[in-house]
Amino acid sequence: MASMTEKDYYAILGVSESASSDEIRKAFQQKARKLHPDVNKEADAEERFKEVSEAYAVLSDDDKRRRYDAMRSGSPFGGGYSTSSYGGGSAPQGDPFAGTPFDWGFPFGTTSRRTATRSRAYRPKAGADITYEVMIDDDAATHGVRRGVTYQRYATCEHCHGKGSVESAHAETCPTCGGTGHITVDLASLFGFGVMDIQCPECEGAGKVIANPCEVCGGSGRVLTASEVVMDIPAGSHDGDEVRIAGMGNAGTNGKSSGDFVCRVEVPSEHVNPLQARGFHTYGFATPFMLLGLIYGSIMSTASWWIILLIFGTIMLVQGGSVVGHNKRWWSNALSAYLAGFQSGLLIAMFLFMMTMCNNAMWSGR
Repeated sequence: MASMTEKDYYAILGVSESASSDEIRKAFQQKARKLHPDVNKEADAEERFKEVSEAYAVLSDDDKRRRYDAMRSGSPFGGGYSTSSYGGGSAPQGDPFAGTPFDWGFPFGTTSRRTATRSRAYRPKAGADITYEVMIDDDAATHGVRRGVTYQRYATCEHCHGKGSVESAHAETCPTCGGTGHITVDLASLFGFGVMDIQCPECEGAGKVIANPCEVCGGSGRVLTASEVVMDIPAGSHDGDEVRIAGMGNAGTNGKSSGDFVCRVEVPSEHVNPLQARGFHTYGFATPFMLLGLIYGSIMSTASWWIILLIFGTIMLVQGGSVVGHNKRWWSNALSAYLAGFQSGLLIAMFLFMMTMCNNAMWSGR
């Protein structure tokens, strides 16, 4: 069996040693389609398909390709590997191949490394909302205001009308993986054992591909562009209110629906800052310990709990700013933070008091 350095992955794919990532990807796609066992019935087709897949798995990843080149040039520990780390260094938990010269991950290579501008992958997905925060004063909140916003978003590609292809409106089964979304790579020549499934590089795991990716959007069906919306913030708005404009968020991929543009209103005079909110939350957390202590006549025995909590809550409130002179909405927001803390503290306080009562009952029964 040929060793890793005896195999010329560049020759297997039919590319030069200076080939770009896009050239390597295209070469693999062409060979994989011809050699796939479901298409090619020659006796050695399956073995050649695995060999091509193995070559792509190495050369498509920048780090693995660099280390492979270093090993071919006579430096088996090139790329920063020492003899100890290669020969038996400890591998991080969860990565059975860490410490080897290729440091295999799953799938081979990360999305950030795949920088091809065009992709045949058919991955329809609804677009996400875009949230924009608008700060207004008390007068604008009371009487309403109109605001215009210019922002960046993914919009539907006009060239292919969001389909991703200008020639076909329907996706087709991936010819490389046969619709499974993955291909199998034989690792025996690398490690002496085992096989591994990797994500199909042509459909990127989707199982379907676009007939001919649009040159404008690269096959995604959307492009990054600048958009503008005019929002009418209604009279009587309060801090935390939202104004939603349907369909003006990010466009979906391959014809899926767009998200919304969401304007979140901020009114500084009604806003409880994070430090003050934590202070009220801590007050609320301490209250159940005080109440249960009063009910069961053990207020002093629980003092170490609620006194410390009240001290920390007071410190946070003082550091957060004055709590005097705020309007009703501010106090309503403060009360919400307090009640959230009360709910959390109540569960813990009841559990601790029940445990204490059970222990007291056990001791009194002896």
